[in-house]
Amino acid sequence: MTEITTLSQFLTTANTQFQIYDLGRRVQHIDMLAFQQIDSLLAPYPYPIQGHAQFAIVFWQQQQQPYIWFVKLPLDEQGLLSPAPRTQFIKMILEALGRDPTQTLSDEQQEQLANHPFSFKPNQNKLALFNALVRLQLGQSASSQYEFAAQYLSGQAPADTWQQLGLQGLADICVRAHQFDHLDDIINTFDHAPIEVQAALCQCLEHIAIDRRLAERLLQLLSQADANLKVMYLAALASDTQLSMVAIKQLNEQQLLNDNHLITIAVRNWLALKDDATRKVYLEALAKQPQHFFNQVFADIVAIPSLRQGLLTDLRHPDRSIQLATAIGGLFKATSL
Repeated sequence: MTEITTLSQFLTTANTQFQIYDLGRRVQHIDMLAFQQIDSLLAPYPYPIQGHAQFAIVFWQQQQQPYIWFVKLPLDEQGLLSPAPRTQFIKMILEALGRDPTQTLSDEQQEQLANHPFSFKPNQNKLALFNALVRLQLGQSASSQYEFAAQYLSGQAPADTWQQLGLQGLADICVRAHQFDHLDDIINTFDHAPIEVQAALCQCLEHIAIDRRLAERLLQLLSQADANLKVMYLAALASDTQLSMVAIKQLNEQQLLNDNHLITIAVRNWLALKDDATRKVYLEALAKQPQHFFNQVFADIVAIPSLRQGLLTDLRHPDRSIQLATAIGGLFKATSL
């Protein structure tokens, strides 16, 4: 048998069908060809977070229920999967299966493999959205919470029953926004729902590609919201790069780009930072924070492949404030120690 050196090779040899989802910055599907490049150490992981790749492998054999592994692997300085931990993980899988990847996996083996040293547990919000996306992609029905969520958002359930809503039901609605009238119901819900319901919806929307009409409503809500509530609407705009840029500019002009907003942009709205002007606004605001905060956030975002070159160029850009130049000097000092 050919030596198995990648996860893709293992899953293919085991006669499984599989899908990969990132669960680090946002819950999102990773294209199969892209993952094979990542897995073969030919391309950097596109969504690194704190020096790691955090992803889910969903796989199934024939008509069986899908299995799920949550995997957290360290990345090297180039953003590639570190070879040794990846190899150790594959070796551990093969040993658990008696070195026969084609055998059917028992529930006991699944449990053993699901609790490996490279496992991690996503938070409740990510799990709900991930579950909704997987059910939709595999053509499965939504969760048992879906029906009530649909009734509440469409106004068929009394307004005061909102506490009966489950996060899983709202996640199901959000990923199925283009079915029935769900998109209109989501938009209309922001007109009257309690802030707790709006917050839960935003926690779902920040992971998925949203319709422009919904994004425009979220930007309007952000503009009108109290300062402490703006961040949830900002995160929900993550998939709309153009309106995320507008929101960041607006927050900056109002001098409201605080540490919470800066972290949210780094973790959810980072695509807006591909724009030179937006990135400049962001770095200037980041430089107003304590040096250790600047260093940590910069280290996190410079590891994102799509941002790396722009950020490295910004380090030596002559058109920057004294405050930003000082923060960059502090960053160089910290990294040279």
